[in-house]
This record gives sequence, structure tokens and C-alpha cells, in this order.
Amino acid sequence: MAATSAAVLNGLGSPFLSGGKRVHTLLFAPVATRVGGGTVAAPPRRFVAVAAAAPKKSWLPGVKAGGNLVDPEWLDGSLPGDYGFDPLGLGKDPAFLKWYREAELIHGRWAMTAVVGIFVGQAWSGIPWFEAGADPGAIAPFSFGTLLGTQLLLMGWVESKRWVDFFNPESQAIEWATPWSRTAENFANATGDQGYPGGKFFDPLSLAGTIQNGVYIPDKEKLDRLKLAEIKHARLAMVAMLIFYFEAGQGKTPLGVLGL
Repeated sequence: MAATSAAVLNGLGSPFLSGGKRVHTLLFAPVATRVGGGTVAAPPRRFVAVAAAAPKKSWLPGVKAGGNLVDPEWLDGSLPGDYGFDPLGLGKDPAFLKWYREAELIHGRWAMTAVVGIFVGQAWSGIPWFEAGADPGAIAPFSFGTLLGTQLLLMGWVESKRWVDFFNPESQAIEWATPWSRTAENFANATGDQGYPGGKFFDPLSLAGTIQNGVYIPDKEKLDRLKLAEIKHARLAMVAMLIFYFEAGQGKTPLGVLGL
């Protein structure tokens, strides 16, 4: 943005745009002011360039009318992946909008994990994903009861912490939450954005930040780019899972449909 502003100012000050050398001299020359019997040179004139706000993105870019159906007034484009799609008006209430974004993000992450698991699981075992739990040939080192109990216990613990943290941010960054490291830093929100904790624990590869003197420093530009990429992939994964469900109702699998 700074480079663009500098280019604009340089362009305005060029002889080509200001009408040649004589006009350029008159335009940018200091203006003398008479005070009493003397003359005081005024500072040179300056131009101030104001950048216009970026227009809101639309899910129907070719349609200018349509009111809140096409361009909802309660969506300002500040959320990653916000293209103004809310035909049912679910996000009119800011509190509900925040919750729906959290729900979309979490469901999208589960969907991305599920899509990979379905492909890899069937390619490894040859068993359709919707039959894997009941097939005796499936690799299952635990009984169904043990697996269910463990999942409810572990997922219940993690999801309850996420639920509480949503309504009371930073409340879960406490010592007992990380017994394996004995530090609350791992569960602290290093980015300050809900749903994107970052830090050395949740961003071990430093994709959205850097480690400086042992402290995780988020990079806003990288983080914003990854937020947009994640929500796009999450939405695609949720649509893919919906298709997988329809295929499973017909006894088909994703790999089978692809001829693999």
C-alpha cells in the first residue's frame, strides 16, 4: 500500500501529468507570503492520497440488485471467505454470526479430516467407509464399547473446553490443562483471534508466525491468507461429505465412483 501511494504521488508530481515543466514549477513551487515589509517563504505544497476501501465481495458478482439476498447489510466482508451469502438471514444477530462462524469452522475441519480418512481407510483396507465399523476384517484393536467410551471421554473433555473458551476466551489456558508440558502457554491464544490459537503447540511448523527467542509471534498477513484457504477447503470438504452420504445410500464409495 505504501509503495502504491508513493507511486501515485510521484505520478501526480511528474511533468507529464502536471502539464510540463512550467506548470510543474508553478504547481509545486513554494508560495511566498508577505509579512510586513519582508517576504516569508511558505512550505512546499503537498498532496495527500487517500486509499479507497476495498469493495465487498459477492457470491453473485454480476448481480447489483437483490437487496439483502445478494448483499446482506449485516455482512461487511471482514470474515475470511465472506462473500455475502446468507439468504436465510442467520447472521443478523452478531452473537449468532460469531457462533455460526465457529460452527462452520469446526465442522469444516472435521469434514476435511473425514474426507482424507475415507480415502486412506478404504485404500488401505479395501472396506467401504460406511461398513468399516461393522466389518470383522476391519483393523480394530479395541472393542466397540472401549472405543466409544474413550472417544466420549476424550472428545467430551476437548469439546467442553472449546465450548467454555468460546464464551469466556482465554479461560482454558490454565496449568492443569496441559499436564504433559506443565505449562499453560500451549493452550493460550497466540493470535488473539477466536478459533485460531496458533502458538508453538497448534502451529508447530510456524506456518502463520515465527518463533523469536522462544516466543511465538503471529504474522497477520500469513494468518489471513491461511484463514481464507482453510475456510474454502473446509466448505469443499463439507460438500464432499454430503456427496459421500448420498453415494453411501446407493451402496457406492468415492473410490468406487472414481473407478479405483
